[in-house]
Amino acid sequence: METVEETIDVAVPVSTAYNQWTQFESFPNFMSGVESVAQLTDTTNHWVTKIGGVEREFDAEIVEQVPDQRIAWRSIDGKSHAGTVTFDRLAEGSTRVNVRFAWDPETFVEKAGAALGIDSARVKSDLRKFKEFIESRGAETGAWRGEVSDGGPTGSAAAGQAGTGSVPESTDLPGTGGPGTTGLDDLPPGRPV
Repeated sequence: METVEETIDVAVPVSTAYNQWTQFESFPNFMSGVESVAQLTDTTNHWVTKIGGVEREFDAEIVEQVPDQRIAWRSIDGKSHAGTVTFDRLAEGSTRVNVRFAWDPETFVEKAGAALGIDSARVKSDLRKFKEFIESRGAETGAWRGEVSDGGPTGSAAAGQAGTGSVPESTDLPGTGGPGTTGLDDLPPGRPV
């Protein structure tokens, strides 16, 4: 299981950073290798990625979402992929965004990328692009302010936009590795995901 954790500070309020992150269909604007993300339901997305010449499609579900705090996801189609993003208010108009995810590389290119730290560099670059994207706009493209626990979503979309779910406080997310696991439980101790 490979893991990446990266953090960036953005000069927007926590609600703006969080709201933008609920707009998964905008991810190709700042995430390299993400060709498209289609919102299927409030808690389910279909991803198309192309990284290192390898195209992948997978479905992911939001297993926890707490407005202005966390979003957690896991793959639901046999691929081992899970993660969280947290949002911490630093000051009025300033937010720390922390992304942490775990996955199982499958191809030689994916394994080499993980071993050489290319994945970490890509996430760091994508977070810089997110920073540029949200700071240059000054406002989110939409928002979903509902909450999600593993039991399902509650709440509604803001600004007419569909959204997703939230992220659990613990690394013991149900899903990818069997009951009660997401792959993140294998991460070394540190900041909770």
